[in-house]
Amino acid sequence: MLVGNKSDLRHLRAVPTDEAKIYAERNQLSFIETSALDSTNVEAAFTNILTEIYKSVSNKHVGSDRQGYGGGGGTIIPAPPTEPPKKQCCNS
Repeated sequence: MLVGNKSDLRHLRAVPTDEAKIYAERNQLSFIETSALDSTNVEAAFTNILTEIYKSVSNKHVGSDRQGYGGGGGTIIPAPPTEPPKKQCCNS
């Protein structure tokens, strides 16, 4: 996600909106402009990034339920069975 901040200060822009949009598109990023001063799109930016994170994490865990959380293609090595401790005899 590419976030342009201080959208309320249009006259002081270092990067034009169109240029930022093109950059975001070329790099497969979403783009949003925000302003903390007047709260423009601040909540939307957080909502969008959390949604993207959720989708990314969900996609990585699809099908891993059979292997447990975070199973991601690892190999399961079963532990050898444990034998009960042998009883020792006392000679007294």
